[in-house]
Amino acid sequence: MSTTAPAGSVEPADLASAYGAPVSAGADGRGRAPLRTVGTPVALVVACWLLYLWVQAQTVDSIEARVLNREVIQASVIEHLQLVAVSTVLVVAIAVPLGALLTRPFARPAVPLAIGVANMAQSVPSLGVIVVLALLWGVGFKYAVVALVLYAFLPVLRNTMVGLQQVDPAVIEAARGQGMGRRAVLMRIELPLAVPVILAGVRTAVVINVGTATIAVLTNAGGLGEIIYAGIVHGRAVVLIAGSVMTAVLAVAVDYLAGLAERVLSPRGL
Repeated sequence: MSTTAPAGSVEPADLASAYGAPVSAGADGRGRAPLRTVGTPVALVVACWLLYLWVQAQTVDSIEARVLNREVIQASVIEHLQLVAVSTVLVVAIAVPLGALLTRPFARPAVPLAIGVANMAQSVPSLGVIVVLALLWGVGFKYAVVALVLYAFLPVLRNTMVGLQQVDPAVIEAARGQGMGRRAVLMRIELPLAVPVILAGVRTAVVINVGTATIAVLTNAGGLGEIIYAGIVHGRAVVLIAGSVMTAVLAVAVDYLAGLAERVLSPRGL
């Protein structure tokens, strides 16, 4: 694939060095894909089963029993997934079009500002983002979602821009030579070819949101953070460990599912 860019364009390497390399979800590892596809779910099931056996072996008091029951855990997991799903959808809906817009020639002067703002939002500690938004706007689910969107915005934006910049200019010129307009080239050529890089950024954003959503309990948004917070407040190590392990298992499970989606949605041959 040719790497020669037309005059005045931004080279992928220049973009990566100036605004950060694209976030990669890891090596593809296609040779080990079958083992990973089977091994990860098995490992997650085993981890959940061992956690269950360990909790059952403990002598729990009334406080621990109220937190570590099926209804509370199920509700917390659902709330956590809702936070992650809504925030990730919003990130994709905003960051991908914005990234595509910033790769157009007329918008290049705005690239440093956009990347700088996104970098600033992610460089602030996640606890600070959530607390500041809670103080300025209020508490609840929707405010926690806004904080998660701000915190996970950069990986998707950066990967969208770099993925589009890495499309072979010769392919774009060939499409235009066949009579395709700029919008058609973007939608039918550039974005499909940039899908693997974009999906890697989305995968990273999803995992970031799973971890950051635990802090959303401070804004009364629910999630697995409630279990962890209860363990800290009441000084119950069993509750704290159980909530932490469940969050880690959920993060690995979401990353695994995102990896499957990445392989399925990536165009064949790329």
